[in-house]
Amino acid sequence: PVTPGTSPRGGHRSSEVVCWHTMKRTTVKLPDELDARLRHESERRGRTVSELTRDAIDLYLGGSDGQGKRHLLAAGAGRSGHQDISERVEEILLKQLGASHS
Repeated sequence: PVTPGTSPRGGHRSSEVVCWHTMKRTTVKLPDELDARLRHESERRGRTVSELTRDAIDLYLGGSDGQGKRHLLAAGAGRSGHQDISERVEEILLKQLGASHS
C-alpha cells in the first residue's frame, strides 16, 4: 500500500491510502485533447492521473452512497414544496405585484 501523503513514485500526493492489490487495472482510450487536460489537472492538483480518473468515475456513477447519477443537475433546484404552483401562477403573481407596489 501507498502511505498517506506519498505516491508509488515518491513525492507528495493525496491523503488517501490505496491498496493496489484490491483494484482492477483498466485501459481507457481518450482523445488527445482530453488526455492533455487530464494530465494538466493531475499536475495542477498534485494527484495522479489514476486518482483523478477514479474520482471522476465515482462522481459520475453516483459514488459509494448508492445514489445514481443525476442527469439534470438543476432538477428540483426551484422546488418550493407546494404541489399547486402551476395552477395558481396568476394568483401568486398578482399577489407579488400588489405587494411590490405598496
